[in-house]
Amino acid sequence: MPVPQVVIDTNVIVAGLRSRNGSAFRLLELIGSEQFDIHLSVPLVLEYEEVLLRELPNLSVSATDIQDLIDFYCSVATHHQIFFLWRPYLPDSEDDMVLELAVKAECDSVVTYNVRDFVGVERFGLKVATPAEFLQSIGALP
Repeated sequence: MPVPQVVIDTNVIVAGLRSRNGSAFRLLELIGSEQFDIHLSVPLVLEYEEVLLRELPNLSVSATDIQDLIDFYCSVATHHQIFFLWRPYLPDSEDDMVLELAVKAECDSVVTYNVRDFVGVERFGLKVATPAEFLQSIGALP
């Protein structure tokens, strides 16, 4: 069975760093475990960094931890340069950036809590799933 290919939306990473009790944290724990592959682009990494540093007062990690986490993601992810734009396709331009990466990387899914913001991406052969839905699909949650 092929390894699922995913793009993880920033809101999932923020949620996973806010609480160790939810499916977002479980998903973050599995990054690099070979149960799925993550894909990154420079714009998405910069967004991760900007949002996580802005959310730092609400997280139980340090700025150094965030840099280490991003470095780890970069070390295990497949990197992509985006040479085309589908914009505007989704209501939020930040979501368009995630869509463009998922299309370029030929991903199976976008993992996000903003499922309704990605309506219509099925046209590109993509599924949209919450962390819990994705973890269930790979057998990592009952």
